[in-house]
Amino acid sequence: MQNQPTFVLVHGAFANSFSFAPLQAELALLGHRSVALDLPGHGFEATFPAAYQAPQDLDALAAAPGSIKGVMLADNVARVTEVLERAKRNGPTVLVAHSRGGFTATAVANARPELIDRIVYVSAWCPVDLDVAGYYAEPEMADVDPGGFAAALVGNPAELGLLRTNFRTADPATLDAFKQAFAADLTDDEFRTFLNTFQPDENLDAGTPDDRAQAATWGRIPRTYVRLAADASLPPAVQDRMIREADALTPDNPFDVRTLEGSHLRWLVHPGAAAEVLASLAGN
Repeated sequence: MQNQPTFVLVHGAFANSFSFAPLQAELALLGHRSVALDLPGHGFEATFPAAYQAPQDLDALAAAPGSIKGVMLADNVARVTEVLERAKRNGPTVLVAHSRGGFTATAVANARPELIDRIVYVSAWCPVDLDVAGYYAEPEMADVDPGGFAAALVGNPAELGLLRTNFRTADPATLDAFKQAFAADLTDDEFRTFLNTFQPDENLDAGTPDDRAQAATWGRIPRTYVRLAADASLPPAVQDRMIREADALTPDNPFDVRTLEGSHLRWLVHPGAAAEVLASLAGN
């Protein structure tokens, strides 16, 4: 088993390790080991205020403290690094990041490239020329409307020290905005089931320009980008731009690019094809 890699799975915003369970089952059945971690303040470290339950009390929810307050990108990096150090004792590691998890994975690779034998971005942020905020101002993100989720935001982020979203809303317009952005190709039941795995709180630290991919460290790790062809929250045009920028940064070590059909979340609900892609990387 020493030559078999361990896939280390890093979730995105408002998510947790639970969402990787179907993918891990598929990987196991293909003979591969994996570990899905929870970033600080996620999973069983998350806060679900009583006011978030039913019936909801939105006024109380807007003021309730959350455990993720004060969590920084550096804390995420420390958590992933610890897991990689332990996994590395058993052989190669493949770091797999989804969505917002991409800038945590990038920061880890900047700091500790020797712990990672391959890094895989699945429709994940890989900031190169710009920071994440900068990409949102670019034409490739023009069709993404963050304001579509405004009705689900609860409380003042500056006062709470975190970003809080009411994923248990029953507002049809807000639910439709979520579905179109993340899961337009899932059934309503699949979509609502996934929505109920989300936690309400996320940290506010998206990193700085210093956390962009660095050629000398991150750039020496073999890397794969798995494009999601129907992703409406991180559109293919943005995915392709980050791939081009990364390849220009380290032309001798370009991305190995794969494409899966489907939305931002479909690969987690129907993970067969994604597991096959990851399994194909096990010996590379």
